[in-house]
Amino acid sequence: MIKGVWPVLCTPFLADGAIDVPAMRRVARFAIDSGAAGVVFPGFASEVDELQPLERRMLLEAVIAETGGQVPIMAGASASSLADVIDRVREVLALGIVPVMIQAPKAIGADAAVVSAFYGAIAEACPAAEIILQNAPAPRGSDLSPAAVLRVAQENPAIRYVKEETIPSGGPISTLLAGKPASIAGVLGGGGARFLIDEFLRGACGAMPAVEITDIHVAMWAALEAGRETEARALYERTLPLLMIQSHARMRFTKRVLMRRGVLANDVVRAKIPAFDPRDLAEIDALLARIPDLLTAAPVRKAA
Repeated sequence: MIKGVWPVLCTPFLADGAIDVPAMRRVARFAIDSGAAGVVFPGFASEVDELQPLERRMLLEAVIAETGGQVPIMAGASASSLADVIDRVREVLALGIVPVMIQAPKAIGADAAVVSAFYGAIAEACPAAEIILQNAPAPRGSDLSPAAVLRVAQENPAIRYVKEETIPSGGPISTLLAGKPASIAGVLGGGGARFLIDEFLRGACGAMPAVEITDIHVAMWAALEAGRETEARALYERTLPLLMIQSHARMRFTKRVLMRRGVLANDVVRAKIPAFDPRDLAEIDALLARIPDLLTAAPVRKAA
Protein backbone atom coordinates (compact mmCIF):
# COMPACT_ATOMS: atom_id res chain seq x y z
CA MET A 1 0.00 0.00 0.00
CA ILE A 2 1.12 3.55 -0.72
CA LYS A 3 1.27 5.23 2.66
CA GLY A 4 3.40 7.65 4.63
CA VAL A 5 5.53 10.46 3.22
CA TRP A 6 6.41 10.26 -0.49
CA PRO A 7 8.29 13.45 -1.42
CA VAL A 8 8.20 14.82 -4.95
CA LEU A 9 11.83 15.21 -5.99
CA CYS A 10 13.00 18.49 -7.50
CA THR A 11 15.05 18.61 -10.71
CA PRO A 12 18.58 19.95 -10.20
CA PHE A 13 20.13 22.04 -12.94
CA LEU A 14 23.67 23.15 -13.65
CA ALA A 15 24.52 26.84 -13.69
CA ASP A 16 23.89 26.93 -17.45
CA GLY A 17 20.40 25.40 -17.05
CA ALA A 18 21.27 21.87 -18.19
CA ILE A 19 20.03 18.98 -16.09
CA ASP A 20 22.42 17.79 -13.38
CA VAL A 21 22.18 14.00 -13.25
CA PRO A 22 24.67 13.42 -10.38
CA ALA A 23 22.77 15.97 -8.30
CA MET A 24 19.52 14.14 -9.11
CA ARG A 25 21.00 11.09 -7.43
CA ARG A 26 21.92 13.22 -4.40
CA VAL A 27 18.36 14.47 -4.08
CA ALA A 28 17.05 10.90 -4.24
CA ARG A 29 19.64 9.81 -1.66
CA PHE A 30 18.61 12.67 0.62
CA ALA A 31 14.97 11.54 0.45
CA ILE A 32 15.93 7.95 1.26
CA ASP A 33 18.19 8.98 4.14
CA SER A 34 15.37 11.18 5.45
CA GLY A 35 13.14 8.12 5.85
CA ALA A 36 10.78 8.61 2.90
CA ALA A 37 8.40 5.69 2.37
CA GLY A 38 8.77 6.19 -1.38
CA VAL A 39 9.71 8.90 -3.87
CA VAL A 40 7.86 10.61 -6.71
CA PHE A 41 9.42 11.85 -9.95
CA PRO A 42 8.62 13.79 -12.02
CA GLY A 43 5.82 15.88 -10.60
CA PHE A 44 4.78 19.52 -10.64
CA ALA A 45 7.45 20.21 -8.01
CA SER A 46 10.00 18.68 -10.42
CA GLU A 47 9.33 21.41 -13.04
CA VAL A 48 8.08 18.61 -15.24
CA ASP A 49 6.70 21.01 -17.84
CA GLU A 50 10.20 22.39 -18.36
CA LEU A 51 11.77 19.00 -19.11
CA GLN A 52 12.27 17.36 -22.48
CA PRO A 53 11.35 13.65 -22.85
CA LEU A 54 14.99 12.52 -22.94
CA GLU A 55 15.77 14.63 -19.87
CA ARG A 56 12.88 13.11 -17.95
CA ARG A 57 14.04 9.62 -18.81
CA MET A 58 17.66 10.31 -17.87
CA LEU A 59 16.65 11.81 -14.55
CA LEU A 60 14.20 9.01 -13.77
CA GLU A 61 16.88 6.44 -14.57
CA ALA A 62 19.17 8.26 -12.12
CA VAL A 63 16.48 8.04 -9.43
CA ILE A 64 16.05 4.32 -10.13
CA ALA A 65 19.79 3.75 -9.92
CA GLU A 66 20.14 5.63 -6.64
CA THR A 67 17.16 4.06 -4.90
CA GLY A 68 18.31 0.59 -5.92
CA GLY A 69 15.06 -0.91 -4.71
CA GLN A 70 15.43 0.58 -1.20
CA VAL A 71 12.16 2.49 -1.59
CA PRO A 72 9.44 2.32 -4.24
CA ILE A 73 9.12 4.94 -6.96
CA MET A 74 6.01 6.59 -8.32
CA ALA A 75 6.43 8.22 -11.73
CA GLY A 76 4.50 11.25 -12.88
CA ALA A 77 3.03 10.77 -16.34
CA SER A 78 0.89 13.86 -16.87
CA ALA A 79 1.02 15.56 -20.26
CA SER A 80 -1.02 17.89 -22.44
CA SER A 81 -2.60 15.16 -24.57
CA LEU A 82 -3.87 11.61 -24.15
CA ALA A 83 -1.33 10.27 -26.65
CA ASP A 84 1.56 11.87 -24.75
CA VAL A 85 0.30 10.53 -21.43
CA ILE A 86 0.09 7.01 -22.84
CA ASP A 87 3.63 7.33 -24.21
CA ARG A 88 4.90 8.41 -20.78
CA VAL A 89 3.07 5.58 -19.01
CA ARG A 90 4.50 3.02 -21.39
CA GLU A 91 7.97 4.44 -20.87
CA VAL A 92 7.85 4.18 -17.08
CA LEU A 93 6.30 0.72 -17.21
CA ALA A 94 9.23 -0.35 -19.38
CA LEU A 95 11.53 0.92 -16.61
CA GLY A 96 9.77 -1.31 -14.10
CA ILE A 97 7.68 1.38 -12.38
CA VAL A 98 4.01 0.50 -11.97
CA PRO A 99 2.47 3.39 -9.94
CA VAL A 100 1.89 6.36 -12.24
CA MET A 101 0.43 9.69 -11.16
CA ILE A 102 -1.67 11.45 -13.78
CA GLN A 103 -3.42 14.81 -13.77
CA ALA A 104 -6.03 15.04 -16.53
CA PRO A 105 -5.10 17.84 -18.96
CA LYS A 106 -6.79 21.06 -17.99
CA ALA A 107 -7.78 21.51 -21.63
CA ILE A 108 -10.32 18.66 -21.44
CA GLY A 109 -12.24 20.43 -18.69
CA ALA A 110 -13.82 19.16 -15.50
CA ASP A 111 -16.79 17.26 -16.91
CA ALA A 112 -16.78 13.88 -15.14
CA ALA A 113 -17.76 11.90 -18.22
CA VAL A 114 -14.94 13.38 -20.32
CA VAL A 115 -12.36 12.93 -17.56
CA SER A 116 -13.54 9.37 -16.97
CA ALA A 117 -13.12 8.54 -20.65
CA PHE A 118 -9.59 9.98 -20.51
CA TYR A 119 -8.53 7.69 -17.69
CA GLY A 120 -10.36 4.77 -19.26
CA ALA A 121 -8.34 5.17 -22.46
CA ILE A 122 -5.11 5.13 -20.45
CA ALA A 123 -6.13 1.99 -18.59
CA GLU A 124 -7.06 0.27 -21.84
CA ALA A 125 -3.74 1.16 -23.49
CA CYS A 126 -1.63 0.41 -20.38
CA PRO A 127 -3.40 -2.29 -18.36
CA ALA A 128 -0.39 -2.93 -16.10
CA ALA A 129 -0.39 0.61 -14.72
CA GLU A 130 -1.57 1.42 -11.21
CA ILE A 131 -3.03 4.91 -11.65
CA ILE A 132 -2.94 7.68 -9.06
CA LEU A 133 -5.44 10.35 -10.05
CA GLN A 134 -3.96 13.74 -9.25
CA ASN A 135 -6.53 16.42 -8.62
CA ALA A 136 -4.61 19.69 -8.59
CA PRO A 137 -6.29 23.05 -7.95
CA ALA A 138 -6.75 25.78 -10.52
CA PRO A 139 -5.01 27.43 -12.24
CA ARG A 140 -2.60 24.50 -12.62
CA GLY A 141 -5.14 21.69 -12.47
CA SER A 142 -8.73 20.91 -13.34
CA ASP A 143 -9.98 21.37 -9.76
CA LEU A 144 -12.40 18.45 -10.02
CA SER A 145 -15.22 18.32 -7.51
CA PRO A 146 -15.29 15.37 -5.10
CA ALA A 147 -18.40 14.11 -6.89
CA ALA A 148 -16.56 14.15 -10.20
CA VAL A 149 -13.53 12.38 -8.76
CA LEU A 150 -15.75 9.69 -7.25
CA ARG A 151 -17.54 9.10 -10.54
CA VAL A 152 -14.25 8.84 -12.42
CA ALA A 153 -12.92 6.40 -9.84
CA GLN A 154 -16.08 4.30 -9.86
CA GLU A 155 -15.91 3.96 -13.64
CA ASN A 156 -12.16 3.25 -13.73
CA PRO A 157 -10.97 0.53 -11.33
CA ALA A 158 -7.42 1.00 -12.63
CA ILE A 159 -7.37 4.16 -10.50
CA ARG A 160 -6.06 2.89 -7.18
CA TYR A 161 -5.35 6.15 -5.35
CA VAL A 162 -6.33 9.80 -5.45
CA LYS A 163 -3.91 12.63 -4.66
CA GLU A 164 -6.26 15.38 -3.53
CA GLU A 165 -4.69 18.85 -3.65
CA THR A 166 -7.60 21.26 -3.71
CA ILE A 167 -7.31 24.00 -1.09
CA PRO A 168 -8.38 23.40 1.57
CA SER A 169 -8.06 19.67 1.06
CA GLY A 170 -9.73 18.40 4.23
CA GLY A 171 -13.38 18.43 3.19
CA PRO A 172 -12.75 16.81 -0.21
CA ILE A 173 -10.59 14.10 1.37
CA SER A 174 -13.35 13.23 3.85
CA THR A 175 -15.92 13.12 1.04
CA LEU A 176 -13.70 10.91 -1.11
CA LEU A 177 -12.99 8.48 1.71
CA ALA A 178 -16.68 8.27 2.62
CA GLY A 179 -17.80 7.53 -0.93
CA LYS A 180 -14.86 5.75 -2.57
CA PRO A 181 -15.34 2.47 -4.38
CA ALA A 182 -13.49 -0.64 -3.18
CA SER A 183 -10.98 -0.22 -6.00
CA ILE A 184 -9.56 2.92 -4.34
CA ALA A 185 -6.96 1.85 -1.79
CA GLY A 186 -6.46 5.30 -0.32
CA VAL A 187 -6.37 9.07 -0.68
CA LEU A 188 -3.14 11.09 -0.42
CA GLY A 189 -2.61 14.73 0.45
CA GLY A 190 -0.38 17.26 -1.27
CA GLY A 191 -0.26 21.02 -0.91
CA GLY A 192 3.32 21.09 0.34
CA ALA A 193 2.30 19.41 3.66
CA ARG A 194 0.63 22.63 4.77
CA PHE A 195 -2.46 20.58 5.68
CA LEU A 196 -0.70 17.34 6.65
CA ILE A 197 -2.15 16.97 10.15
CA ASP A 198 -5.72 17.65 9.10
CA GLU A 199 -5.33 15.26 6.16
CA PHE A 200 -3.99 12.50 8.41
CA LEU A 201 -6.75 12.94 10.98
CA ARG A 202 -9.34 12.71 8.21
CA GLY A 203 -7.89 9.37 7.09
CA ALA A 204 -5.41 10.20 4.32
CA CYS A 205 -3.00 7.31 3.82
CA GLY A 206 -0.04 9.49 2.89
CA ALA A 207 1.33 12.86 1.87
CA MET A 208 3.37 14.04 -1.12
CA PRO A 209 5.14 17.29 -0.21
CA ALA A 210 8.27 18.73 -1.81
CA VAL A 211 11.55 17.18 -0.66
CA GLU A 212 13.47 19.86 1.24
CA ILE A 213 12.38 18.88 4.80
CA THR A 214 11.37 15.27 4.25
CA ASP A 215 13.00 14.20 7.51
CA ILE A 216 10.70 16.51 9.47
CA HIS A 217 7.61 15.43 7.56
CA VAL A 218 8.53 11.79 8.20
CA ALA A 219 8.89 12.53 11.92
CA MET A 220 5.54 14.34 11.91
CA TRP A 221 3.81 11.42 10.19
CA ALA A 222 5.40 8.90 12.58
CA ALA A 223 4.22 10.92 15.56
CA LEU A 224 0.67 10.97 14.21
CA GLU A 225 0.69 7.22 13.57
CA ALA A 226 1.89 6.66 17.15
CA GLY A 227 -0.88 8.85 18.56
CA ARG A 228 1.50 11.64 19.59
CA GLU A 229 -0.55 14.45 18.11
CA THR A 230 0.93 17.12 20.39
CA GLU A 231 4.41 16.26 19.13
CA ALA A 232 3.25 16.34 15.52
CA ARG A 233 1.66 19.74 16.03
CA ALA A 234 4.85 21.10 17.55
CA LEU A 235 6.79 19.97 14.46
CA TYR A 236 4.13 21.49 12.23
CA GLU A 237 4.17 24.84 14.03
CA ARG A 238 7.96 25.07 13.93
CA THR A 239 8.12 24.45 10.17
CA LEU A 240 5.02 26.31 8.98
CA PRO A 241 6.88 29.62 8.40
CA LEU A 242 9.18 27.79 5.97
CA LEU A 243 6.22 26.20 4.22
CA MET A 244 4.65 29.62 3.78
CA ILE A 245 7.70 30.72 1.78
CA GLN A 246 7.62 27.44 -0.13
CA SER A 247 4.00 28.11 -1.09
CA HIS A 248 5.04 30.94 -3.43
CA ALA A 249 8.76 30.42 -4.09
CA ARG A 250 8.16 26.74 -4.81
CA MET A 251 11.08 24.93 -6.49
CA ARG A 252 13.54 27.75 -5.90
CA PHE A 253 12.84 27.56 -2.17
CA THR A 254 13.20 23.77 -2.20
CA LYS A 255 16.57 24.06 -3.92
CA ARG A 256 17.76 26.87 -1.66
CA VAL A 257 17.03 24.79 1.43
CA LEU A 258 18.75 21.79 -0.14
CA MET A 259 21.76 24.05 -0.76
CA ARG A 260 21.81 24.97 2.91
CA ARG A 261 21.56 21.28 3.77
CA GLY A 262 24.54 20.33 1.61
CA VAL A 263 22.66 18.51 -1.15
CA LEU A 264 22.68 21.00 -4.04
CA ALA A 265 25.14 23.59 -5.28
CA ASN A 266 22.62 26.14 -6.62
CA ASP A 267 18.95 27.06 -6.76
CA VAL A 268 18.72 27.32 -10.57
CA VAL A 269 15.19 26.81 -11.91
CA ARG A 270 13.70 26.79 -15.37
CA ALA A 271 10.26 27.72 -14.10
CA LYS A 272 9.42 31.42 -14.09
CA ILE A 273 10.11 32.00 -10.40
CA PRO A 274 11.84 35.25 -9.32
CA ALA A 275 15.30 35.02 -7.81
CA PHE A 276 15.67 35.61 -4.08
CA ASP A 277 17.01 38.95 -2.94
CA PRO A 278 19.35 39.27 0.08
CA ARG A 279 16.44 39.83 2.49
CA ASP A 280 14.70 36.66 1.24
CA LEU A 281 17.86 34.64 1.80
CA ALA A 282 18.36 36.10 5.25
CA GLU A 283 14.81 35.18 6.21
CA ILE A 284 15.21 31.58 5.02
CA ASP A 285 18.47 31.29 6.93
CA ALA A 286 16.90 32.75 10.06
CA LEU A 287 14.04 30.25 9.93
CA LEU A 288 16.37 27.31 9.34
CA ALA A 289 18.51 28.48 12.26
CA ARG A 290 15.51 27.99 14.55
CA ILE A 291 15.14 24.26 13.77
CA PRO A 292 18.62 22.68 13.60
CA ASP A 293 17.53 19.90 15.96
CA LEU A 294 14.85 18.81 13.47
CA LEU A 295 17.15 18.53 10.46
CA THR A 296 18.24 14.96 11.01
CA ALA A 297 19.23 13.83 7.51
CA ALA A 298 22.99 13.96 6.99
CA PRO A 299 24.41 15.93 4.02
CA VAL A 300 25.05 13.84 0.92
CA ARG A 301 27.37 16.23 -0.91
CA LYS A 302 30.98 16.97 -0.06
CA ALA A 303 31.65 20.61 0.62
CA ALA A 304 32.93 22.52 -2.39
